[in-house]
Amino acid sequence: MRLHADLHPALSEARLNFERGSYQTAVFEATRQVEIRVRDLSHLGPETYGVQLMHTAFSPSNGPLATGEVPAEKQAIASLFAGTIGAFKNASGHRVVHFDDPSEAADIIHLADLLLRIAERAAGEDH
Repeated sequence: MRLHADLHPALSEARLNFERGSYQTAVFEATRQVEIRVRDLSHLGPETYGVQLMHTAFSPSNGPLATGEVPAEKQAIASLFAGTIGAFKNASGHRVVHFDDPSEAADIIHLADLLLRIAERAAGEDH
């Protein structure tokens, strides 16, 4: 039971893959869901994706999902989203990345859960 019971509904496929022991697929699916949800919430088109999508959606100056009290906090949130996509989604989307440690995979899925909730809160929505 490395994943808590109340993950965001968008992470159901990630949970299934995790339970099957397919940690790499679970991590990719979880972070892919973050990208999909951010695109939907920010109303940005398919031409903007990956790290650039996160920088655009959470841009401190005019991003539709910019959140935080001060510019430095807004930039930190944008960096958190961009870093997660760059480090975990893009990596496994471009080459074989081995997630052999279920604890590490679970942590990344929990991070995706948190990011989904932050994005929805920034957009004024709840799942």
